[in-house]
Amino acid sequence: MTQQELIQAVVPVDKLNSLSKEELIEFFKLEQSYRKKLQGEVERLQALNEELKQKHFYIEEHYIVIKNKFYGKSSEKSVHVRENESGGAHKKSKKKKVQLPSQRYPDAPLIEREVIIKDEPDCSCCGAKMQDSGMTEDSEFLTVIPQQYLIIRQKRHKYKCGKCYGAVITAPVPPRMKEGSAYSDEMMVDVALSKYCDLVPIDRYSQMAGREGLKDLPPQSLIETTHYLADFTQEAYDKLKTEITESKVLHADETPHRMLEGNDTSNWYLWGFSTPKTSYFECHDTRSGEVASSILTNSHCQYLISDVFSGYAKAVKDANKVRDEEKKQKIVNVYCNAHARRKFKEAEERFPEEAEFFIEQYRQIYHLESLARAGPLKEVLDFRKQMLPYYEAMKNKAMADYGGYSSKSSLGKAFTYFLRNYNELTLFIKNTDLPIDNNSQERLLRSPVIGRKTWYGTHSKRGAQTAAILFSLVESCKLNKINPRKYFQKLIETLHQRKPAFTPAQFNKLPA
Repeated sequence: MTQQELIQAVVPVDKLNSLSKEELIEFFKLEQSYRKKLQGEVERLQALNEELKQKHFYIEEHYIVIKNKFYGKSSEKSVHVRENESGGAHKKSKKKKVQLPSQRYPDAPLIEREVIIKDEPDCSCCGAKMQDSGMTEDSEFLTVIPQQYLIIRQKRHKYKCGKCYGAVITAPVPPRMKEGSAYSDEMMVDVALSKYCDLVPIDRYSQMAGREGLKDLPPQSLIETTHYLADFTQEAYDKLKTEITESKVLHADETPHRMLEGNDTSNWYLWGFSTPKTSYFECHDTRSGEVASSILTNSHCQYLISDVFSGYAKAVKDANKVRDEEKKQKIVNVYCNAHARRKFKEAEERFPEEAEFFIEQYRQIYHLESLARAGPLKEVLDFRKQMLPYYEAMKNKAMADYGGYSSKSSLGKAFTYFLRNYNELTLFIKNTDLPIDNNSQERLLRSPVIGRKTWYGTHSKRGAQTAAILFSLVESCKLNKINPRKYFQKLIETLHQRKPAFTPAQFNKLPA
């Protein structure tokens, strides 16, 4: 009998009786072989089906995350927390006394305007002419003078000798950042800060100037003025690097920077490093950890606050090799809790009940941190010690539930992130010098990110360097609560006098 005949003979039982002993043995051997093949095919299809389910699950998870990034609310606060905060604020708020503009804005110039009646009125009682009593009824309001663009014609006087007439001396040229430029130092600063502080694209600045009477102002020449300012203030920028490398605790983060032309690599990165008083940026054509390594190797940093990016781990590892040789204290990675919390927020839409436990624990932790920072420094550790039970509860639950969810799911990734980095996430509890997260550095990257969406990128390596210099100085001014325009005015004046440059952190210490 053939294999096909034997298989067909399985159903009709009566045909089995007609088979010989040898045929029956051969039949059962073939039947067993066929069954094993069939079982293997079933298992393969089941594995394929599970793989397809996982891929579908993974794609759906990514779709939710991407959708939330583009269309979700920017705040990570839970809805009921925002409602409670707004409700509490409403209950506690008291009716405040309305301040006059001069009280609210004491630094603004005040102009007094006398309002009189040209022809004295007649008295409504007796008809006699009325006189000014010297009393006034005062009120205040804000106004604005539109920006004016002026042309300065500079006349340098020439001096001659009235005796021999042998020499002529011309009054020296007042110092400027760029001799022979059609733009003053003041205008260069205005253009640069409009872009790097107020995030106004140069094209738009040109259009705004046109509406004020300065038509056809060439954007390209205005862009060039930002390079002049960056070059002139390079010394202050270099001192910012010195300030961050001298810090014990250093924050780090990076964001994509588009190089539109002028380089083979279009995907550049703006690397940010900061302390509470200093912000420093560098622009590079790589996301390699070697960028951070070059900063850390020559620094006094003991703790690096960052997200869990392998580049920072590599940078710390490389820097510690050098420190081992020099017998110096090693750098410790400290990871950002906001990123860990964000992982559970991303899982909330797919796994609302499971994620809510972890989000609630983090809510309590951040509440304790706000209380700690609001009081005396000596009480910070006391409040932070109260966070440990919340962290331990999250750790225990994550370990217990870890096996029940796909590692590719958003919740599985949140578990992995939290458990793998638990020690680095909780280091801050025992050290008042360490923050709970890296949000301060992320805030410093906000302006470059918004700017990137506005002007898309830079057109040259010089433009990338200009962006790094000016963003560094402007964001450092913000950290020190200094008006960038006042800072640049004083800095340029100082540099023209051939005096050393100063950073925004040093600005407030200068003599008045």
